[in-house]
Amino acid sequence: MTGTDDSQCPVPRSGAASEQALHHAAQQIQDLVRAQGRMNSLLEAVLALSQDLELSAVLHRVVTTAMDLVGARYGALGVLREHGSGLSQFIPVGLSEEEVERLAGVEYPTGHGLLGRMIHQREPLRVRDIGAHPDSAGFPPGHPPMRTLLGVAISVRGRVYGNLYLSTRHDGLPFDVQDEEVVTALAGAAGVAIENARLYEEVRSGAERFQRLLLPRLTDLSPFEVAAVYQPAEGRHHLGGDWYDALMLPDGACAAVIGDVVGHDLVAAAAMSQTRSMLRALLYDRGTPASKVLTQLDHTLHAITENPVTTACLARIEPAGRGWDLCWSTAGHPPPLLLAPGSEPRYLEAEPGLPLGVDAALERPDHRCALSVSTTVVLYTDGLVEHPRHHLDSGMDALAGVAAKHAEGSLEDLCEALVANAPGDGHDDVAVLALRTPAVLPAA
Repeated sequence: MTGTDDSQCPVPRSGAASEQALHHAAQQIQDLVRAQGRMNSLLEAVLALSQDLELSAVLHRVVTTAMDLVGARYGALGVLREHGSGLSQFIPVGLSEEEVERLAGVEYPTGHGLLGRMIHQREPLRVRDIGAHPDSAGFPPGHPPMRTLLGVAISVRGRVYGNLYLSTRHDGLPFDVQDEEVVTALAGAAGVAIENARLYEEVRSGAERFQRLLLPRLTDLSPFEVAAVYQPAEGRHHLGGDWYDALMLPDGACAAVIGDVVGHDLVAAAAMSQTRSMLRALLYDRGTPASKVLTQLDHTLHAITENPVTTACLARIEPAGRGWDLCWSTAGHPPPLLLAPGSEPRYLEAEPGLPLGVDAALERPDHRCALSVSTTVVLYTDGLVEHPRHHLDSGMDALAGVAAKHAEGSLEDLCEALVANAPGDGHDDVAVLALRTPAVLPAA
C-alpha cells in the first residue's frame, strides 16, 4: 500500500484567511474599475475643455471638472499676476449665495497661508487637516469651514499660470494619491486649453481691430448729422463683411450706403474693402440714380474680382424745394427705417433688387420718399434683427420700438441703443448707420 506525502498535498486555508483574500481581490477589482471610470471621465473632461475658446469659460470649466473628478464640494482657481506676486483673478465654485455675500470685499490670497504657499511652489499639495498645518493662516470671516485641501499648479508654456484648489470631498474622506494624480493630469490639459483660449482672444482682438481699420472714419457731413456703430459677433474670432460709408457729393446730395458681404473670413473682409472703395469712386458720377450705381458696381465687381455675394442699400438725400428727397435702391438688403418727427417709425418697404454677385444683367428698381426737417434715416445689417427662433417681422418690430424711444436724442445714442437692445441673437456682425436731415429747410 503506497503512502501519501503530506508535503505534496495543498493545505486548505482557514475560512478567515480565504475570506480576507477574496475581500482583497474584490477590492483590487473595485480599484481597477474605479480607476478605469476615472480615466474615462478624465478623457471626457479633456475633450470638453478643448471645446471652449472663451478664456473665462475655460477657467470655470477647469474648476468644475476637477471637482467632478474627485467629488469635491468646493473648488477655486487662482490666476497669478503677470509680474509680481499675488493673484489677478480668483474663481471660486461651490459657494452658496449667502457664502458669496459674506465673503464680499475679502481680498485675494496675497502669499500667506496655504493658498499663498501654493503661489510660490509648483508641487502638488495635499492636506488632511488645514487647521493643523503649520502654514495655515486660518480663514477670513464668513468663510465656510474646510478641513481638507488638494492644490495643483497649472502651467502654460513652462510658466505657472495659476493654481487649482479643491476642498472637502463629498464622502468626507481626505484627498488621496489617486485624486492628486487625476487632478495633476487635468491641470496639464487645462494648461493647453488656457493657452488656446488666450491665443483665440489675441486672434479675435486682432481680427476686430483689423475689421475696424477697414471701416471708414465718418467725416463732417454738415449740414447733415451722421453716426455709425459696428459690433462684431459674440464669441467668434472671424473677420466680418459688414460695412458702411457716408459722404457728401459734388451736387449737394448726401450719399449713404450699408452692406454685408457673405462670409466671415479674410476673403469677406477683402471683398468688403474692395466694394466700398469702388462704390466711393462710382458715387462721384453726379446725379446718377442709386440703382444705376449698384448695377455699375455689380458689373465692375463681376469683371475684375471674384467677390462673394453681397447685399447693400444705397441712398441719396437730395435737396428739394419742400425739404429733401430720399432716393434709394437695395440689393437684397433690409429696408431703411424712417424716424420722422411726430410720426411713428416706419420701414420703407419697397421692391428689393437682387444682391450683388447674383446676376449683373438684371437692374434694380429706384425708390423715392420725401423727408422733412430733422428726419432720421437708419440703415442696418441683418444681424441686428435676425434670430433663428423668431420671425423676422418680430425682430423688425422690436427694432422699431427701440428706435421710437431714442428717436429724439443724439444719433450716437440712437445707434448705441439699437445695438445694445438688438433683437438679433448676436451670432452675426452688426452695423448701423444713421443720418439726420438739418433742422432748417435747404436754400432754394
